[in-house]
Amino acid sequence: MRILVVGKGGREHALVRALAESPGSPELFCFPGSDAIFELAKPVPVDGLETLVEWMAANAIDLCVAGEESYLVKGEGLANLCERNGIPCWGPPKESAQLEASKEFAKEFLVRNGIPTARATATDTLEEAVAAIAGEYPTVLKFDGLAAGKGVAVCPDEASALDFLDEVFTQRRFGAGRVLVEQCLTGPEVSIFAAIIDDRYLIFTPARDYKRAQDGDLGPNTGGMGAVASRQLVSPELLARIEKEIVRPTVDGLRKEGLPYRGFLYFGLMLTPAGPQVIEYNCRFGDPECQAVMPLVQGDLAAFCLAGAKGELQENLVSFSDGWSVCVILASAGYPESSRSGDGISGLEKVTDARVYHSGTKRTADGAWETNGGRVLAIVSGGDTREAAVADAHAAADLVDFPGRQRRRDIGIFNF
Repeated sequence: MRILVVGKGGREHALVRALAESPGSPELFCFPGSDAIFELAKPVPVDGLETLVEWMAANAIDLCVAGEESYLVKGEGLANLCERNGIPCWGPPKESAQLEASKEFAKEFLVRNGIPTARATATDTLEEAVAAIAGEYPTVLKFDGLAAGKGVAVCPDEASALDFLDEVFTQRRFGAGRVLVEQCLTGPEVSIFAAIIDDRYLIFTPARDYKRAQDGDLGPNTGGMGAVASRQLVSPELLARIEKEIVRPTVDGLRKEGLPYRGFLYFGLMLTPAGPQVIEYNCRFGDPECQAVMPLVQGDLAAFCLAGAKGELQENLVSFSDGWSVCVILASAGYPESSRSGDGISGLEKVTDARVYHSGTKRTADGAWETNGGRVLAIVSGGDTREAAVADAHAAADLVDFPGRQRRRDIGIFNF
C-alpha cells in the first residue's frame, strides 16, 4: 500500500509513525513534511495542492491522509481534488470541512441540529462585538476562520477583550473575518475523536489538552502545551451520553444536510454542570492530542483508514489500549507570541523509553537538530496508570534541552 500524508507538524509525525507501524508496512510519502518525517516517509517534489494531487494520481497512491486542516479548504479542497482523480482520501470535502474553517458555520450547524453548545452572536466590527459582549465577563471571542489554533480568546475582562478585537479587526492578524461573541462555559474540557464514515462511526481514545502556556493554566492561550489520553478519562456512562447527545446527532446532521464525511472529526467539549457541550469541531485529529492518542491505537491503522476512505467501517482492524499516555510539549523562546528558530537541541539521544515527535525542528548541515518553530517537540510516554505515565513523560522531557526552552511541568497533574 502506498500512502501520502498531508502536513508537516507533530501531529503528522505521529500519524506517519502509526501508519508505518501498521502490519502491512505501507510505503509512505509526505507533503510538505519535515526532516523528522522524512526519516519515515519520502518527500514529494511538488509545489502546491493541485500538483500534489496530480503527482498522487501519476504515482499510484492508494490513500491520501489529511493531517493539516488548511489543505481541506484551500483552493478546491484536498478531498475534492482526490475524488476527482479517483484517489481515496481520509479527510472530508471542502463543504464539510467548513465545520472547522468557519466558527459561524459550525455554530449554526449545532443549533440547527439541537446539539448542546454555548450561546453566540456573530459580529462584523469591533463596535458590534463590544455591544454583543454587553459587559458580561468572562466571555469567549472566536475568529470565524482558520487561525492555527490561535483564533480563540477567553477574555476575563474588557481590556483583554479589546486587545483581541484589536488584533482581529484593526491589525487583521488572521485576515478578513467576523468574530463570534460566545457565552463562556465552565467545567473540565475533554476531546473526543471519531472516525466517521458516512452514517457510521468509531470513537477513539478520549484526550485532554492543555492550552495555556504556564503551569496552573496561567498565561496566554497556545496551540497546546501537552495532552493526556486514556479510555479512563471519561466514564462509560458519560461517554454514552456524549455519543447520544453529540456524536450521533452530528453524524445524522451531516447526512441530513448533504455534507459527506469520511475522516477523523474532533469534538472539543466542555463538561458543564448542565452536561457536555460542544466548544468546537476540528475536521482532523487534534494537535497535540494526536501525539498522545496514537501510541494507544493498536492494530492496522493504515488498512482501517483505507477502508474508511472507501466507505467501509472495519472496526476489527483497530483496538485501543486501556492505559494512559502523556504528552509534554517543549516550545521555543517567545512562544506563543512569537517563536525563535536556530537553537541547537541536545539530549534527544538520551530519550530511550519514550516517543519523540518533532513539531518544529530541522536538521543542520552536520546532522544535528535545531528548533524551527513555536512548538518544537512532543515527548510522549505511556503507562498502566496516569501517575506512571506522568512520571515517565516528564522524566524524558527533562533530558532534552535547547536555549529558551519552555514547558509545563503539570501536564497530566493539573486538573486531576
